[in-house]
Amino acid sequence: MVVLCVGGGTALYFATKDKVDEVVDATKTRMTTPETLAGRPKVTDPQLQTAATQMVAEMKKDVPDATSTVGAFYGDPAKQDLVMIGGVSGLIADPKKELADATKGLGSELAVTNFKPVDAGPLGGDAQCGDGKAQTVPVGVCVWADRGSLGVLVLYYKSGADLQKEFAGMRAQIEQKD
Repeated sequence: MVVLCVGGGTALYFATKDKVDEVVDATKTRMTTPETLAGRPKVTDPQLQTAATQMVAEMKKDVPDATSTVGAFYGDPAKQDLVMIGGVSGLIADPKKELADATKGLGSELAVTNFKPVDAGPLGGDAQCGDGKAQTVPVGVCVWADRGSLGVLVLYYKSGADLQKEFAGMRAQIEQKD
């Protein structure tokens, strides 16, 4: 009986320790706006920046105590090479719920109907990518969530499969751990 109690206590300790480690790690997460993203220059068009700012404002509703935010466009719209990024960092109690809510919202905004789980990359958490449309323009959309961040990448004129190839690298440029 003592062995069972010690074993149960040990299991509880490790489960609790893992949660505490996740929370501590989450507090070290911050979002940054790189000068270039996957070789694409930052776009300074005011209309595009307004769109990115609006998206970040919506995301902050889900993470009201956000410690950092990012919203920007990269690439060259004339060459049909455009990426929008949006993200927030802060303690996220239920990353799976935030991911589900984000995919639902983007599903209606960008008509994404086929979100599928993908590898979130070395930064961890959960991620999903799919295909959508921004008016008549095809877009690839990837969303991620973990204990310390919630983010979205939208690749215009391409598919979710195209974006998935660049997803982990782009996320690593945006999301930093202190």
